[in-house]
Amino acid sequence: MEKEVGRNEAKPNITRFLYSKKVAPYVFVSPFVISFLLLFLYPTGSAINMSFQQVLPGQVEYVGWSNYERVLNPTFYTALQNTTIYVIFTLVILTLIPMVLAVFLNHRLMKYTNFFRASIFIPALTSVIVAGVIFRMIFGESDAALANQILQFVGLEPVEWRYNAWSAMFLMVALASWRWMGVNVLYYLAALQNVNNDLYEAADIDGANAWHKFVHVTFPAIKPIFIFLATITTINGFRMFEESYVFFETSSPGNIGLTVVGYIYNEGIQRNDMGFGAAIGIVLLLIIFVVSVIQLYATGAFKKDDE
Repeated sequence: MEKEVGRNEAKPNITRFLYSKKVAPYVFVSPFVISFLLLFLYPTGSAINMSFQQVLPGQVEYVGWSNYERVLNPTFYTALQNTTIYVIFTLVILTLIPMVLAVFLNHRLMKYTNFFRASIFIPALTSVIVAGVIFRMIFGESDAALANQILQFVGLEPVEWRYNAWSAMFLMVALASWRWMGVNVLYYLAALQNVNNDLYEAADIDGANAWHKFVHVTFPAIKPIFIFLATITTINGFRMFEESYVFFETSSPGNIGLTVVGYIYNEGIQRNDMGFGAAIGIVLLLIIFVVSVIQLYATGAFKKDDE
C-alpha cells in the first residue's frame, strides 16, 4: 500500500513538473532541437570535417585547404552558372504565376474552383522520376516525339531537346514548374482566404481599380507567403538534383545540364572523392546562406511590423 501511495504521489508531481511554465516550453521545443542536432548540425559538422580530409577506402588523411582550392575550377563555375539560371527562372515562374492564378481562382465569379484546385495539386503527388520519363518521351529527339510533331505542324524544325543549352534548361525548369505550380497556388489561396472583404468594399468606395486593390489590399496580405515561397524556391533551386539527373543522369554534353549538387554527386559518389565532394557541399551551403539572407533583407522580412 505504501508503494502504491508513493507512485500515485509521484505521478502528479511529474505532471506538475512537465506542465509548469518554466519546463513546458522546453518540452514542446525538444523534438525540434533533437531533430536539428541529429539531422542537421551533426551531419553539417561531419561534412565540414570531411572537407579537410582525403577519404579513401580504409584510409583518411587530413589535407588542409587543398579540397577548397580545387573547388574553384571551370567545371564548378559551369555548374554554378547553370544552377543560378535555373534558380532565376524557377523563382520568377513559381512565385509570380501562382500568385496570378490564385487571384483568379479566388474571385467570386470563378466557377469550378474546387475542381481546378484539385487538378493543379495532382502533379505534386507524382514522382519526379515518373514525371521525368514522361517528359523525356514528350520532348524526345526523334521526329515522332510529341513536342517535335507540334513544332513541325506549325512549320518549325525539330529540336534535339537534351542536346542544346537553352532547351536543356527549358526541360529542367518546365519539369519543376509543372510539379510545384499547384502547391504554390494553394499557398496563395490559403492566404487570400484571410483577406478582409471590408477592405475591398472600402477600396470600391474610394474608386480604386483592380490594380490598385491588388497593390494596396491583396499583395500586403499575401506578402508573407510571397517571401516564404521566394525563399523556399531559391533554396530548392540551388539544391536541385532530380530534374537534372532524370534527363542527363551523370553526364550531359558540354555539362549543359550539370548543377552544383550534380557536381557533388559526380565527384563524391561516382569518383569516390568524398573529401572534395564535401568541400563543394560546404561552399554551396555558404552560397545558399548568403543568397537567402540578401533575399530576405531585400524583401523586408527583417523589418519590424511597426516600422
